[in-house]
Amino acid sequence: MKEDYYDILGISKGASTAEIKKAYRKMAIKYHPDKNPGDAEAEEKFKKSAEAYEVLSNEDKRARYDRFGHQAFEGGGGGGGFGGMDMDDIFSQFGDIFGGGFSGGGGFSGFGGGFGGGQRRAKGSNLRIRVSLTLEEIANGAEKKIKVKRKVQAPGTTYKTCTTCKGTGQVTRVTNTILGRMQTASPCTACSGSGQIIDQKPPEADAHGLVQKEETVSIKIPSGVEDGMQLKVAGKGNDAPGNGVPGDLLVAIEEKEHHSLQREGDNLHYDLYISLSEAVLGSSREIDTVTGKVRIKVEEGVQSGKILRLRGKGIGNLNGYGKGDLLVHVNVWTPKNLNNEQRDFFERMAEDENFQPNPEKSDKSFFEKVKDMFS
Repeated sequence: MKEDYYDILGISKGASTAEIKKAYRKMAIKYHPDKNPGDAEAEEKFKKSAEAYEVLSNEDKRARYDRFGHQAFEGGGGGGGFGGMDMDDIFSQFGDIFGGGFSGGGGFSGFGGGFGGGQRRAKGSNLRIRVSLTLEEIANGAEKKIKVKRKVQAPGTTYKTCTTCKGTGQVTRVTNTILGRMQTASPCTACSGSGQIIDQKPPEADAHGLVQKEETVSIKIPSGVEDGMQLKVAGKGNDAPGNGVPGDLLVAIEEKEHHSLQREGDNLHYDLYISLSEAVLGSSREIDTVTGKVRIKVEEGVQSGKILRLRGKGIGNLNGYGKGDLLVHVNVWTPKNLNNEQRDFFERMAEDENFQPNPEKSDKSFFEKVKDMFS
């Protein structure tokens, strides 16, 4: 089981944005590869703290994590959700939390180099797509095959060492300050931090030696995803020039409206309309579920507003905590137009004791039903 993000940073679930940032900075400095050369355990803790900060520093991701745990970001393959970060991800995304790369005077050798300030590997740009899912696909999980146009390295493209940064991917500047000489490092603009520039490329390739190619990508959708949630398929974005790492494919989930079922978290709601005769005499009705149709029994004498609970017929929980329920709301349909014979019948029954309202303790009020529904 993956370690809790709050535990990794040593903070409480109610921690503020400033406290999260402070905790991450402390952990990253403590376990930075430059400070712990060759220490695999420190490197792993460095990666874990960056992964935790990536989620908890983002308001939307943090809310989803608090609700669903780690499985909120699973289903995209290749490292799982927003986790599985490599060192290049960390340096490129979170280096600014230290106020920029810096070295000298016992400091670090710049954020953007490998484990010891070496060559920085550029990362390709991410691609974003939207996938529409039916309620049945969301409930049961699905695998989608999507055609994606992504930039890949053109055959025949070759690279050579960048003459500006000498292959390091960084340029350094030394400035004199009141505290002494300060050396800062930043990505090389000539090679975009990759350490390599184009040597030869085919005519159809762009300035970075890339061409556009259509590719079919398989996306595994876990059960329980929600509208607006975003999954990640690692390495299926655009390629990076030279020896860089590919970007990611970000998949936004869109939930299609169901014709008869309404979703509320892991639970589903179904409005069942029955006639007055069915309410009096009872009946058997077929209703929709996300796994097909089922037949339910409506007891005689059922009251309008009655809620029938079908346990386990809802949506699978994204965090693996079983399935929600299907709540069937019984609505007795009162006829609006009566013929003379029907009107005569109801007029004769108006004073009959069997037609007089006589609620028992088991006949809950509307507010009690609402309370039960959310419990």
